[in-house]
Amino acid sequence: MLLAVAAIVSGLVILVWGADRFVLGAAGLARSLGIPPLLIGLTVVGFGTSAPEILVSTMAALEGSTGIAIGNALGSNIANIALILGTTAVFAPLTVKSDMLRREYPLLLAVSFGAFFLLLDNHLGRLDGALLMAGLVLSMYLLVRIGLHRRDHDPLAEEMEAEIPTDTTPLAATAWFLIGLVALIASSRILVWGAIEIAVMLGISDLVIGLTIVAVGTSLPELAAAIMSVIKKEHDLAIGNVVGSNIWNLLAVLGIPGLLAPGVIPPEVVSRDMLIMLALTLALFLMGRSSRTHGTINRIEGGLLLSSFIAYQSWIVWQAHLTSA
Repeated sequence: MLLAVAAIVSGLVILVWGADRFVLGAAGLARSLGIPPLLIGLTVVGFGTSAPEILVSTMAALEGSTGIAIGNALGSNIANIALILGTTAVFAPLTVKSDMLRREYPLLLAVSFGAFFLLLDNHLGRLDGALLMAGLVLSMYLLVRIGLHRRDHDPLAEEMEAEIPTDTTPLAATAWFLIGLVALIASSRILVWGAIEIAVMLGISDLVIGLTIVAVGTSLPELAAAIMSVIKKEHDLAIGNVVGSNIWNLLAVLGIPGLLAPGVIPPEVVSRDMLIMLALTLALFLMGRSSRTHGTINRIEGGLLLSSFIAYQSWIVWQAHLTSA
């Protein structure tokens, strides 16, 4: 048990560090190739912040633990909205000024409902995985198109460009990219091994581990990024990172196990976890597009989001306890 716990803790620490180095290197390389900063922020950084979830789901699918992969995708989306935005909004109300971000909310909502309908048959197959990955390509195209049309004097575009490193040499960027990639691969493998061992020892499903420990752990980079964005008063970037990450999680992180390890999924995924995720996504959409609050997520709403996350995690743990008892 101690070895498995140590594997999870060390895996998460290295995973978070590796993701940061990977994003730094990838963004630096992209800038050295002459790619506009806004496109780097929308694509390279978007992929980088979801890299922990992508690598963990890939390793889990290869190990035959589809529950961890699916739980990681859905649990990370729930954590991103309820835990990360909830905690951040309690710390400081989040005000959306970006027209670009307002146009991303409907895309996230459409992607969420699309993934829900694909899983209604309680089966995640290769066709589902292919459709999700095709949806990722389409979504990236739409995000880039929205960004290019709205980049002039848009707060989100300006905040994205300000975060792209300018003092990294091509050689240093390449080194950090490779180091980050190796760290991500190694740590995700260690983390998945520890998660499987814990699930077996406690007699609970790997889905529960994926929805709780793994999902929260792989969302730590987004939490750190959100807090730093608020400290810098870059509220649009804090929310934009979550919206972008959630799109990647549903299309890439959920699509990978469909391609690598297709099969039947636990019925509670659709009847419980997907419904919670949809409810939170809809709540984010309404808060972000509300004319009454001008798109602000205030402290009360942040507290409600955070409370819902605590209640959801408690519900999962309690059900797992009853099942294993």
